[in-house]
Amino acid sequence: MAGRVRVASPAYRLAAVSAAVVALLAGSHTGAEATGRTGAVVGRYVIVLQDSARDRLDAVVGAHGRDHGVLAGFRYRHALVGYSALVPESQVAALRGDPNVKAVAPDLPVHATQQVLPTGVDRIQADVSSTASGNGTGTVDTAVAILDTGIDERHADLNVAGGFNCTNPRRPEAWRDNHGHGTHVAGTVAARDNGDAVVGVVPGARLYAVKVLGASGSGSTSNIVCGLDWLAQNAAPLGIKVANMSLGGDGADDGNCGFTNNDPEHQAICHVVNNAGVTMVVAAGNDADDMTDHAPAAFDEVLTVTAVADFNGQPGGGAAATCRTGTDETAADFSNFAVSAADAAHTIAGPGVCIESTRRSIGTTVYSGTSMASPHVAGTAALCLTGPCAGMTPAQVAAKLRDDAAAQPAAYGFAGDPNAPVSGRYYGHLVHAGGY
Repeated sequence: MAGRVRVASPAYRLAAVSAAVVALLAGSHTGAEATGRTGAVVGRYVIVLQDSARDRLDAVVGAHGRDHGVLAGFRYRHALVGYSALVPESQVAALRGDPNVKAVAPDLPVHATQQVLPTGVDRIQADVSSTASGNGTGTVDTAVAILDTGIDERHADLNVAGGFNCTNPRRPEAWRDNHGHGTHVAGTVAARDNGDAVVGVVPGARLYAVKVLGASGSGSTSNIVCGLDWLAQNAAPLGIKVANMSLGGDGADDGNCGFTNNDPEHQAICHVVNNAGVTMVVAAGNDADDMTDHAPAAFDEVLTVTAVADFNGQPGGGAAATCRTGTDETAADFSNFAVSAADAAHTIAGPGVCIESTRRSIGTTVYSGTSMASPHVAGTAALCLTGPCAGMTPAQVAAKLRDDAAAQPAAYGFAGDPNAPVSGRYYGHLVHAGGY
């Protein structure tokens, strides 16, 4: 949109600007957009307002449009108070000086953490949990939100109860998966135990598709905050106690829920965890790197999941690699890990290599990544909340899953876990669904 544009009429100008604005505010990225050093698209921001502005949000947004030329997108009222917008760079400083404004944060890019049957469900012993996943019967009466590329509700193996689209503020109902990543994640959590395709950790659980990533598998802070805002509003009435976020971007934990470094995603996650009581399970990321520089993996309030390479669903090692190279029963070579004690305290591992799960529309497919490890843990958390974790806070649920994983015999684990550590890299113990 840079430069001067001649238009034939005001109507043409409105149509041209609207198309560009919708693309930018919906989180779409094109090669024509300028980006800063952080990867944020220049001009795109998330504006966090004072809590006192909640009841007059529309009026404040309107005033910012008149006074500063902002073009507003998503509006947030639940996880935090604020909105996403295109802001002229010349007006950013003035907007930050507005007494209604807490922060003007860059709208940073995020992406699905997929890297490249269900052996993972077998490996964490969900088949000997209370659901006996894989015996062809039973369903679990619980609900899980999947913040991802959406879910394809046409897949007969998935019980999709509803959703919300955060990739386009004009089409909140268009939450169907047009990428495939979210549908795959959903299957690992809750594919039906119906003798067909695959089975999940909590078979048949109600799934809510919170579409925060588009057809390319990418999105931005504004999309994520929109999804968290929807979750904050709807978790209690819909009975959602667990949410999975197999996605990530650049970021760090300021130790203050994002209030120190003006991080709206962290602020929103803290609200969802502490006020809405939702256990947030997230992927560690696939950069073979310290998770401290990756969000939301670095946030202390979430349960962060690293990936384990398992090729046959059984402990002990020695199985031949299947869909990609690797060594059975080791930390996945792509998986991020914890270095600091603070990050280690909210880290756990899950199977994440050559995981078969539901494919968009019909059938199954195989993916690898911490994206595939995370839903094993999300499903286990949801299962535990129907039994021994009932009534627990998110922090207590995370602690129980980590404690129960650590209590398993060393033979249950993998090379790289705390019983057989890799120097300078903490991957956590392998989650164990078998006791729930």
